[in-house]
Amino acid sequence: MHFSPTPMHIPDGFLSVLVSALFWVISVLVIAVALRRVSRDLGEREAPLMGVLAAAIFAGQMLNFSVSGGTSGHLLGAALAAILVGPWAAVLVMTAVVATQALIFQDGGLVVMGANLFNMAVVGVAVGYAVYRLAQKLTGGQRWGILASGFLAAWASIFIASLSCALQLALSGTSPVQVAVPAMAGIHALIGVGEGLITIGALAFVLAARPDLLSAAQTPAKHSRGLLVGGLGIATLLAVLSPLASSHPDGLEWVAEQAGFLEAARGPWFEIIPDYVLPGIQNEALATILAGVIGVMIVLAAVSGVTLARRKQAVSEQA
Repeated sequence: MHFSPTPMHIPDGFLSVLVSALFWVISVLVIAVALRRVSRDLGEREAPLMGVLAAAIFAGQMLNFSVSGGTSGHLLGAALAAILVGPWAAVLVMTAVVATQALIFQDGGLVVMGANLFNMAVVGVAVGYAVYRLAQKLTGGQRWGILASGFLAAWASIFIASLSCALQLALSGTSPVQVAVPAMAGIHALIGVGEGLITIGALAFVLAARPDLLSAAQTPAKHSRGLLVGGLGIATLLAVLSPLASSHPDGLEWVAEQAGFLEAARGPWFEIIPDYVLPGIQNEALATILAGVIGVMIVLAAVSGVTLARRKQAVSEQA
């Protein structure tokens, strides 16, 4: 069985139906609150920034880096999104990424998508934002403190989200808690270092282009054309570089193999662009690049469209 390179995208079969249903309910409730908050708080001009951020995170998740022990990891992006656009908008950004991956690229199961959303769009965002705000207070809002806080927030988001995934596996009876938790924690502590370094790079770019986005107020600022074009350019570049991604198994796949439950994974219900390879193209590298570009466009359009629509609805209701 071939698994696409993702950090914590659980396939169908790893979780029980009861656990899957529970996390669907929790995730849907949080997303509903996020939609209301974004409709109320986000200005119309910030919607494109959210879309570009989602596109860059989607593309970044395609580019794996090798980790010690023959495993791989890559950007989750939940902490970065929370830092740049705030926690509620970040929930929507990560929801669009995770949903597109599952529905279009068969990356993560549909039955367990609520759990994947919970781990990445809820836990990852909440932990990343909380750690960043706490670290910012401790560092006094200094420029170096922004980068240090971003690193800590990114590492913590990966680490705690992996523990959430481990507990879901244990609740489902897939792997005992004394096996799943140490295994997931150990490998994702290493992956979190890579997440932190990537986040530092992204924040350094934002500090150079739009430092007001990282102001102490933590409120979304009006975008500039340069930042949006630059962000979309980075997303496209990451998609082009995606064939260079590490072929080593990701953290969850490695744990599943070591713990003996990898065979519990079930195949997708349908296939559109499975494993990020566009069907009908013989050159696999080209097929991967085109799939990535398509994904970038889908996520960009989805987030921008939803946020603009919700904002216009909120404005009309207030009129």
